[in-house]
Amino acid sequence: MQKFIALLLFFFISTIANAADESNTNIIFLVGDGMGIAYTAAYRLTQDDPSTPEVDSTIFDEMLVGMASTYSDDHSLVTDSAAAATALACGVKTFNGAIGVDSRHQPVASILDKAKQLGYLTGIAVTSQVNHATPAAFVAHADSRQSYDKIADQYVDLRINGNPKVDLILGGGQEHFIRKDRNLVKEFRALGYSYESTIKNLSKIKQLPAIGLFAALGMEPALGSTNPLRLSEMTEKALTLFQDTTKKSSSPKPFFLLLEASQIDWCGHSNDIACAMGEMHDMAVTMKIIKQFIEKNPNTIFVATADHSTGGLSLGAKGQYQWGATTVKNIKATAPNIARQLLANKTNWRNVWQLLTQIKLADDEQKTLDSFINQADENTNDVNIGQLTTQVLVYIDKYTATGWTTKGHTGEDVQIFSYGKGKQNFAGAMDNTDIAKKLMAYLKP
Repeated sequence: MQKFIALLLFFFISTIANAADESNTNIIFLVGDGMGIAYTAAYRLTQDDPSTPEVDSTIFDEMLVGMASTYSDDHSLVTDSAAAATALACGVKTFNGAIGVDSRHQPVASILDKAKQLGYLTGIAVTSQVNHATPAAFVAHADSRQSYDKIADQYVDLRINGNPKVDLILGGGQEHFIRKDRNLVKEFRALGYSYESTIKNLSKIKQLPAIGLFAALGMEPALGSTNPLRLSEMTEKALTLFQDTTKKSSSPKPFFLLLEASQIDWCGHSNDIACAMGEMHDMAVTMKIIKQFIEKNPNTIFVATADHSTGGLSLGAKGQYQWGATTVKNIKATAPNIARQLLANKTNWRNVWQLLTQIKLADDEQKTLDSFINQADENTNDVNIGQLTTQVLVYIDKYTATGWTTKGHTGEDVQIFSYGKGKQNFAGAMDNTDIAKKLMAYLKP
């Protein structure tokens, strides 16, 4: 009799478990734009406690499960963000520059499209403009990623079941959504969306649908910002809004949330290592928030990856078997911001340099910077800032032994991170299109 009861109990538990497994799954997809392997290694080293012999692990180490190839479908073998985003959003290879279209220029449905069709709540939170390449590929269709206004228009014009595709839109991009020829924010508000124009008012967004455009284009860089954790703040708000909406609904809805740590890539293009680490920290905190959410909401799958790597970053350069993690961590501003502050304090630039970098320059290096600063026009125009920024980066790279091979993208594989329901599905080596296909398999009516 006890064996019979135990058998019944086993079948009951199995049935409940299978039923739970069949329920709709929340999907959170995070793209670290430009984040190659060297970036996660650099982040680990800058976050390490140097007083202990072991190098401390990070959330990236904890969630690492696999690797993905990134090549585009135009035989270049080095992708741009648009083609990579289309692969991650739609599961198809395409040509560089393409947004949500295949290699024959035909529109293809994204995972966000399919989620919305099935009644999921949908959201986007990025630190670039919301119509930039990565988020655009999940929403729009265009032969060129540079068609920013056309792409922005599609955020309103393309509808599923009579409504815009995205219930929550957070990031930058005011220039493209509030224009002389068309005010898309006004159109969103007419459709019932609330709107906020500064991240300081993020807390004022109380319900869906909503749009927050917090900068003219991309948001302020993390390093030296008054809001260094803006992606993690937007993520926390998105998760709260989705939960609140579900609680108020008679039929709870799952959600699809796209996130992008957009400016890792921008720092890589600038070859600015300290800038990149600021963005990496915001992404790491975001991943920790997501992990905490999943521990309370286990019917959620989280996947993070990069679309490509940027800059050809190396830890160690010019034959030096070292890397200055502590020096990188001590830098308090991006290189352009350092340049601006040096030019704004010409008579006191040495103290400003020391405050912002803690790097002790040699006498000849000080003379070189002094020459740049004192020859600059009074207006400190973009040319002067650009030239001085280049020299600032030369010294940062020298004193940290940081190397770069390019100002563009590189073609190596990137990492896959996962946590939550079925994270083992993303283990091992795969193509970036496989990530999209595997996530789409979670979608159910």
